[in-house]
Amino acid sequence: MHGPAMSGWLLVALCAAAGSYCLLRLRDSVGEQRGSVGGEALMGFGMAAMAVPAAVLTPPRWVWAGYVVVFGGAALHTLLRAGGSGHRLHHLLGTLAMVYMAGAMALAPAGAHSAHTAGAAGAGSGAPLITGVLLVYYAGYVLWAGARLLPVPATAGPEGGGGTALAGWVERPELALVCRLSMGIATLAMLLTL
Repeated sequence: MHGPAMSGWLLVALCAAAGSYCLLRLRDSVGEQRGSVGGEALMGFGMAAMAVPAAVLTPPRWVWAGYVVVFGGAALHTLLRAGGSGHRLHHLLGTLAMVYMAGAMALAPAGAHSAHTAGAAGAGSGAPLITGVLLVYYAGYVLWAGARLLPVPATAGPEGGGGTALAGWVERPELALVCRLSMGIATLAMLLTL
């Protein structure tokens, strides 16, 4: 197992781990945050399913159409509760990107399915302009999110003001950002194969 199949399995593992972490965060989420975290879990597991190498499983065309319906519903749900939040708009764009990728695969010629899922570039199943815009957005998002994870020099503060050392790892905001960054990287990789 090496080459394109290996990259497909790495995407599956990355997205499934991100989806699992979001499920853990879902337990402690309340209100509007709960819907956002649930949507991220759905995207993580959906991306994991879409990334399974074609050598293992080549889904029929109706499965891709099913992804369009599921992620279209998620996009509609996000749109209906949308406000001006940057994260919510990013989530909406992510669900629409999933609809676009699944739709491109549903409409692709039969041979393009194996090329997309196996990780071979140039399957040619997407619209170049839409794919290009999404690639630019996700490349920028990945760089932005990665830069936010860089350590910042600590300033001297009052002693004992560092917070609790026993805070749960599920509640750490940098892990949520790592989860989003991982899904952004996976989306970028999947878009490169369209």
